[in-house]
Amino acid sequence: MQITPIKTKIFCEKEDLFDFINTNIKGISNNSIIVVTSKIVALSEGRTVEYKNKNQKVKLIKKESTLAIKTKYTWLTIKDGMVMASAGIDESNADGRLILLPEDSFATADILRKKLMKKFKLKNLGVLITDSRLLPLRAGVVGVALGYAGFSGVKNYIGKKDIFGRILKMSRTDIADSLATAAVLCMGEGKEQQPLALIKDAPVVFLNKINKEELFINPREDIYQPIFEKIKKIKINKL
Repeated sequence: MQITPIKTKIFCEKEDLFDFINTNIKGISNNSIIVVTSKIVALSEGRTVEYKNKNQKVKLIKKESTLAIKTKYTWLTIKDGMVMASAGIDESNADGRLILLPEDSFATADILRKKLMKKFKLKNLGVLITDSRLLPLRAGVVGVALGYAGFSGVKNYIGKKDIFGRILKMSRTDIADSLATAAVLCMGEGKEQQPLALIKDAPVVFLNKINKEELFINPREDIYQPIFEKIKKIKINKL
């Protein structure tokens, strides 16, 4: 798999995203995946608010979230079926404004895919919209897929055999977030100014229609849920 981050000029609010991609990616081969950071998607949609004070930001976090819990370091929230800090509202590289998450990343990915496939006359193309997230009990951010189109986001091994013939009952690979993490690693989190990337030879199954619910699970069925119910009662020792 080959990931090529693409350095661009600074994306302006309300700028046309499709034109921006066309300007910066001159050629797209069949079976590629275009990666677009959620920040420029949100800017193209005008999803910004002038930052005034902390109280204003807190009200916005609550408004944008399904659930918002104040913690020692940040607001821990659930938005669009995902756990994230502060409903994804970002101040970095924002020039004094708050940037919200895109309105519907799956819909945007689908629209961009159809336009790009038509322009470049492609049979298979994926579009992936990324953000970054913290993992429980891990330092540093990784990439996450806010939305995608054109490929299956999960590889299911359930019912298949392992190398010793044992039937797998739980195993699935999160393709979408794995690709997002790889892309975000190459695109950077600081002043790299690389909001786009091109992935070639990714191990994915290309599809015309995806199941946008395939990555999500009920919070009550999350494998880590029992840990967080009891974590205040135990002493955590470092390895």
